[in-house]
Amino acid sequence: MPPPTDSERRKAKDATLRTQDDVIAEHLAQALRSGELASAPSFGKPMPEAEGWHETPAEFRLPFKILKNAGVVPPEIELFHKRARLYAELAACACDATRAVLQRRSSEIEQAIALRLEGMRSSGKL
Repeated sequence: MPPPTDSERRKAKDATLRTQDDVIAEHLAQALRSGELASAPSFGKPMPEAEGWHETPAEFRLPFKILKNAGVVPPEIELFHKRARLYAELAACACDATRAVLQRRSSEIEQAIALRLEGMRSSGKL
């Protein structure tokens, strides 16, 4: 009998490796058997929908969720946060010189947001 080829060895090795899904399924089955899952307050109930899920275009939902789970704010959202902070600073500003600087920065952020959104629209992503 000839020795196994590289391809056959890889197939045999792959067959023995467990996938991440298998490991997760095993842990869930163990938690279900032990009663740990049944004691959770949300057991058997639908998961709550994330805020803004339906308002987010479908092609952005998964990438945004991955970024959110990783603790990273998408660049577009960060621009919206910067704009909100600038508007709050403008509303509280009494100095004309500082107000002019804040208005210029606000205008720059508005342009950046508009360019991002236009790029998304023209590429068909929004």
